[in-house]
Amino acid sequence: MMSTEHLPPAAHGPVLVTMGDPAGIGPEIIALAVRERPMLLEHLVVAGDVETMRRATHIATQHVKSGMPTPIAELTQVSHWRQAPPGCLAVVQACHAPGDVAWGRVSAVAGRAAAECIRFATEAALGNEVMALVTAPVHKEALAAAGVQHPGHTEMLQSIAAHHQGVSLDKLPVRMMLSCPGLRTVLVSIHVSLRDALAAVTFEQVAETIRLTHSHFQRSGFARPRIAVAGLNPHAGEGGLFGREEIDVIAPAIGQAQGEGIDATGPYAPDTVFMRARQGDFDVVIAMYHDQGLIPVKLLGLDDGVNTTIGLPFVRTSPDHGTAMDLAGTGKASPSSLLAAIDAAMGASMH
Repeated sequence: MMSTEHLPPAAHGPVLVTMGDPAGIGPEIIALAVRERPMLLEHLVVAGDVETMRRATHIATQHVKSGMPTPIAELTQVSHWRQAPPGCLAVVQACHAPGDVAWGRVSAVAGRAAAECIRFATEAALGNEVMALVTAPVHKEALAAAGVQHPGHTEMLQSIAAHHQGVSLDKLPVRMMLSCPGLRTVLVSIHVSLRDALAAVTFEQVAETIRLTHSHFQRSGFARPRIAVAGLNPHAGEGGLFGREEIDVIAPAIGQAQGEGIDATGPYAPDTVFMRARQGDFDVVIAMYHDQGLIPVKLLGLDDGVNTTIGLPFVRTSPDHGTAMDLAGTGKASPSSLLAAIDAAMGASMH
């Protein structure tokens, strides 16, 4: 992961950052991030609501108790990003949101605004207008209240990209990768119930996850990424005593990947494989379901965690946390995970 602290002026388009749910911490962590690293103002454009972002810059100033709020430069389109005056945060009006959305309240208005920003930003990324896309947190209940049919960013981005390419969702498989210093994990399934997640552990799903992970890491500069595959059951099934998924599904998928020249091994006991990866035995762990992979990453590095969507035709990252409605409007939320997401996005764009 590269640092953006001493980057030269951007040459290949900006990093487009969605403001997230306007009632959550997204707007203010963007404002806090550029106060912490003013150099980012040369590289970022926010897809959001101008008045919401202006309010967020005032909150950021009140919290740090120094200086003036970062001035906002309103752009009519992303391609005008170089027209923003020095020292200004460039914002494109990407949604219809009243600037006085109540902090910390789940609402259809906020959910609709967040979804509009995602659609706007995804279309810009698909149109090659930006270097990368970084998404601030959204609230799943707010999205649902607004009538959005997708439970989160990953599914929404996949749907928009597939529609843009004129293909079905199964022709554009994507996966969620969570990373923090010392650990990376890719998930076979994401925002589904645990019962449905168990049903998603199929030969095809596991094999496809391994292939996508291998391709992503090769594009990221790993000549031969070492992929560990976690088991599903305690002790990876203990030879069939605690379940046969490892024998009937996961091991055959690993064998298929090995036959394709991929360095995938396992299935390993889930309670130790993440520790081994952190010790350096593997480059990435494939987890069978959402919480199996997210719990170790968030335990080890919530402040520096990054969510990356692999399989999309553009680079997309996000902070590894939610909207933190209880902190919204206080200016006390940390921008560390957002900064890590921006670092990761810019680093990935260089490959």
